[in-house]
Amino acid sequence: MAAEGVCPFPLPPTQYYKVYTDENVEKQLVPDPPTPAEGTYAMFGASFETDESIIRPLELQGITRLYTTQGRFDRIKELKKLNHSIVINFLELLDILIKSPSSPKREEKLEDLNLLFINIHHLINELRPHQARETLRVMMERQKQQRLDTADKLNKHLDRVVAMLQSSLSSLQLSARQQDSSFEKMEVDQSKEGSEEDEEFGREDEIMCSALENIS
Repeated sequence: MAAEGVCPFPLPPTQYYKVYTDENVEKQLVPDPPTPAEGTYAMFGASFETDESIIRPLELQGITRLYTTQGRFDRIKELKKLNHSIVINFLELLDILIKSPSSPKREEKLEDLNLLFINIHHLINELRPHQARETLRVMMERQKQQRLDTADKLNKHLDRVVAMLQSSLSSLQLSARQQDSSFEKMEVDQSKEGSEEDEEFGREDEIMCSALENIS
């Protein structure tokens, strides 16, 4: 029973759910954010400067650079070289461990591998800005294509609606014409019936008049 009351996740920090409530945010009672650090700061046991570049050169870190950046610098080719060097040094380390595990060359080879990994990771990190730009470009192209597809679908639906309206309008015009023709026909029929009735009334009047004359 005691195990059931234990929360599997840590509780949220009290300074967030007590201070940054919706009411405090609306009333602007939340504390201001901390000021950005200036000068030197420590992170993961290493010291950094706020005005230095995000990717520090290897020389400033006291690490030997194993590739040259002068002239026409091809990062892909250098990455392949470093990768091959890591594989070769790893195989050499295995050979040393098999033949003489206590040899001082083992530590030298480990240091060489460490330096190779640092260089290859540094070179990969230098490609991060390019990766970010490329990712942003692909994302914007995808959004553009989605908007174009949406606009195309809207245009297709609009064409369908226009076609439906045109067909409805033509059918309404046709029905209106049919109604007009039927009304005209009814008026003609009514006029014919009225003229026939007038003729009959006229004949009856003539007969009555002639009968009165004969009586007189």
